[in-house]
Amino acid sequence: MDDPAEALPLDAWHRAQGARMVPFAGYAMPIQYEGIIAEHLWTREHAGLFDVSHMGQLLISGDRPAEALETLLPGDIIGLGEGRMRYSLLLDENGGILDDLMVTTRADGVYVVVNGAVKNEDIGHLREHLPDAITLNHMEDRALLALQGPEAVTALSRVVPGVEALYFMEAAAFGDLWISRSGYTGEDGFEISIPADQAKALAAKLCEQPEVKAIGLGARDSLRLEAGLPLYGHDLDRRVDPVEAGLTFAIQKRRREGGGFPGEERILRHLKDGPPAKRIGLNVEGRQPAREGADIYAGEKLAGKVTSGGFSPTLQAPIAMGYVSAAHATPGASLEIDVRGKRLSATVAPMPFVPHRYHRKGVVK
Repeated sequence: MDDPAEALPLDAWHRAQGARMVPFAGYAMPIQYEGIIAEHLWTREHAGLFDVSHMGQLLISGDRPAEALETLLPGDIIGLGEGRMRYSLLLDENGGILDDLMVTTRADGVYVVVNGAVKNEDIGHLREHLPDAITLNHMEDRALLALQGPEAVTALSRVVPGVEALYFMEAAAFGDLWISRSGYTGEDGFEISIPADQAKALAAKLCEQPEVKAIGLGARDSLRLEAGLPLYGHDLDRRVDPVEAGLTFAIQKRRREGGGFPGEERILRHLKDGPPAKRIGLNVEGRQPAREGADIYAGEKLAGKVTSGGFSPTLQAPIAMGYVSAAHATPGASLEIDVRGKRLSATVAPMPFVPHRYHRKGVVK
């Protein structure tokens, strides 16, 4: 029998907003309020509030925590300035991906946000492999909210003045809040770490803003798929390395040259010679979506599998993500996807499917 889903700090608030709750990553989570497509489009046009309190928030401190983390991640953590953040990957000894995560340098240590579904495994791995001089604090007394969309900055700056000064992948403290300009939708937006007992008041205040509606997990998934962002446990797992996953941007130049991370032999070889398989985007012909697990064919030859798929509300067409052998990964290549015995025509597409609209420093809009 499955373990019962735990309640998040905002559980009662979600139910009062009319959310349909489902179990996800061990928690009862809101999958939708008024409908996935409507919520998706609202976020693309205005601002959506997501409860992502199931994610693990960790503070790693002690003697040179950035240096210690670099023995487990392939990113340049030492070179991160205070208040700057970086996407990175927790790797096993063979270079397989144990999780993808966000790392931010703070005055009191390194703040790491990990995926909810594997946070306990991540914490165990970090505690096992980090030196004794390092302290890992699982910040279980904090909630995490994400406000995403082109009008997110307008709404949040009314409630928390000063956040508008942040650029993409920057973070700062605003009283009890730790706010980063980041997210998982491809839109401009913010993630807000807040003491759990203050989360309800902030969620209510944000939803009083005319730009903001509460948005569920269903739209979060369709938004991230359009943005070409992988989901751990589906598009990423320990069978694939960062090069196969198309995440080489997360291995900065200093780390490529100096190594010193798990699985460096495999990863550096794939960087030099190319990987045997690659994560790709797929535009699917017709209206029928291809779902996770569907086989991908090049003619009669099995070329790979779909890892995420669905109907894109923005593009009004089915899209998918998956892995194929490198020979079939060229953008524009014609492939077929087997969906319940029917072959759907598909074309390898560059990702993101919908352009990112992050608020980057030095970019004129």
